[in-house]
Amino acid sequence: MDRLDAMAVLLAVVENGSLSAAARALHSPLPTVSRKISELEAHLGVRLITRTSRRIVLTEAGTRYVGAAREILGRVEEAERHAAGEYLAPRGDLAMTAPIVFGRLHVLPVITDFLKAFPDINIRLTMGDRSINLADEHIDVALRIGHLADSNLIATRLGSIRSTVYANPDYLRRHPGPLHPRDLVNHDCIAFEGIQSTQFWIFRENGQDMSATIRTRLSVNTAEAAVDAAASGLGITRVMSYQAKRAVEHGLLLPLLEDFEPPPLPVHLVYLSQGLLPLKLRAFLEFAAPRLRTVLR
Repeated sequence: MDRLDAMAVLLAVVENGSLSAAARALHSPLPTVSRKISELEAHLGVRLITRTSRRIVLTEAGTRYVGAAREILGRVEEAERHAAGEYLAPRGDLAMTAPIVFGRLHVLPVITDFLKAFPDINIRLTMGDRSINLADEHIDVALRIGHLADSNLIATRLGSIRSTVYANPDYLRRHPGPLHPRDLVNHDCIAFEGIQSTQFWIFRENGQDMSATIRTRLSVNTAEAAVDAAASGLGITRVMSYQAKRAVEHGLLLPLLEDFEPPPLPVHLVYLSQGLLPLKLRAFLEFAAPRLRTVLR
């Protein structure tokens, strides 16, 4: 029995939630996956997982073994990268995640320039507004907007981003602009559903958070849609400043209620603490950080 291979199969079962899902992820027959788990359990003399009709559940021994197996395989992978020269020259594969709009507008151009400068490095960029676990998703580096909660991450601060209310000049000609957040209840509002409430927006007054009720005429699930709808003159929206930047530059949106904005959100590049930093990641951080700081000025 190849114990490292058996460990990898066990981790695949745990991460995918079932034997059949792991078999699909590994492109391996289901009986082979089941046999390797059984052989590992027989070798250890203990049951690692309990199989139910819908999912698998780790036993107490299985939970401890999975933690150790993940660390062992991580060390093996690090040793292989070191032997392959990844710590001697910037080469290999990088996985990165970034928010959708910021990623498309600002991260992707930096990545394309980086790849031109470092022909031996490849990057897989995943864009999404959901905050994911870097270890579970095998992500090397992430761009995060907001306050960081995970103390296991090492962060490089890039700057900050405002959350601002906007409206089209034509809308403001037809409707006197709000002077205070409470005036929003009398305006047509466009809510970015999933990121903020469709019933109220949070502002800051006299150093204290305040909630302002809004009248939502349209709710959308992407910032681009919210910006486009507001730029068309439909109503007032609230998005991150970078999301509305182009519309503002073209005169399609004007910022409102700036005196009541909450504190700007910090922006970081984050990565897991992993001992010796691979040169490919160090090269990317040194290349990307100053360019992204320029964007956020």
